[in-house]
Amino acid sequence: MGSESEKGRDAKEEEEEDIVCLDESFFINDDYQLTTFTFGSNVLELYCLQSASTDFDLTGQLVWPGAMLMNGYLSENAEILQGCSVLELGSGVGITGVLCSKFCRKVVLTDHNDEILKKNIDLHEHSSGPELEAAKLEWGNIDHLGEILQKHNDGFDLILGADIYILMFISSVPLLFDSVEQLLQIRGPGNCKFILAYVSRARQMDSAILREGAEHGMLMNEVPGTRCTVGNLQGVIFEITLK
Repeated sequence: MGSESEKGRDAKEEEEEDIVCLDESFFINDDYQLTTFTFGSNVLELYCLQSASTDFDLTGQLVWPGAMLMNGYLSENAEILQGCSVLELGSGVGITGVLCSKFCRKVVLTDHNDEILKKNIDLHEHSSGPELEAAKLEWGNIDHLGEILQKHNDGFDLILGADIYILMFISSVPLLFDSVEQLLQIRGPGNCKFILAYVSRARQMDSAILREGAEHGMLMNEVPGTRCTVGNLQGVIFEITLK
């Protein structure tokens, strides 16, 4: 019989043999379909997935209810976009950024995974309007944000976010607001606003969003008339500024 140390070593080797290292492509389903979306008089075509699956991390590959809420609001209030510079957080497939490009002078779309984002930017590269730019931005990542601000050192008029918290841990909410605060501070109070299309899925997340906004010295104003049902969920538009 082997020693206890040998048995422990053998058991550890067996455990290591059972560990499967997955390539990140395992978490991406690239079965995209060209889909048409209509918001008021604006017709958009984008590649996206049609349904979710438990086999993949599809957070940025689907069009979520919050994006529909955001685009509906922006299409009805397009004057707030006219001539503006915009940065979108958690752009996903880029549906909001593409709509913004019809009215804005500059649009930067950010996400942690930009594969499908770049695909949709390429799809619209010959359309009229400003050039769409994709940038990698993980919330709280100083290097990512620094690279963006080095290129756009005058900041942005608007920061946009729709359903950007959908599958993230509540512990990530402070990182989101850290990044938003830094972006808002470039222009200073009153010169830049964060428009958030929020869809309520859990009271704990509702509280975390409101709490972090307050702790980061922000005013969170619900836009009158925007509270509505999106699918079977409650949605609302917030305009968030520095105090």
